Amino acid sequence: MPDTGEARPPAGPLPVTFRPAVTRAVLLTMATALFVTLTTVAVLMPEDGAAPWSTGDRATVSVTAALISAVLVLLARPKAVADADGLTVVNLTVKRRLSWAQVVRVNLRVGDAWVHLDLADGSTLAVMAIQPGIARHRALRDARRLRDLAQTLGEARDPSPLRPE
Repeated sequence: MPDTGEARPPAGPLPVTFRPAVTRAVLLTMATALFVTLTTVAVLMPEDGAAPWSTGDRATVSVTAALISAVLVLLARPKAVADADGLTVVNLTVKRRLSWAQVVRVNLRVGDAWVHLDLADGSTLAVMAIQPGIARHRALRDARRLRDLAQTLGEARDPSPLRPE
């Protein structure tokens, strides 16, 4: 379809949130199971006998369970929220707000772990919320939707290749 220079309406309702749903479910389930299991072990270990557990031992196991669970929850954090004004990208420890004019291109190439955005200032930004690892078809669909939003709402006019291979 030729570009007439007119703004097209966004594809679907806004805001839209992109998340790696399967990865997130696995990580949060693992975090919960690990925390519950290790805390239960720490509480149920004997206080007497040949190898008694002290309060310090129990606390160490519980704190270790909490720390490992916190890392797994952190790994489940990535998301991207697209609205009419721009895109908010939340990766592991960084949150960045972009206007649509800043997004020049949306890239998801063969072998990429997640989508990358080419930005107007010449830099790139990873969007860890769209990961083809476990749910490849969903990631391709989400990357195409993000690309369409960037083209519709921003100044990006160069369609990026999103190949399923």
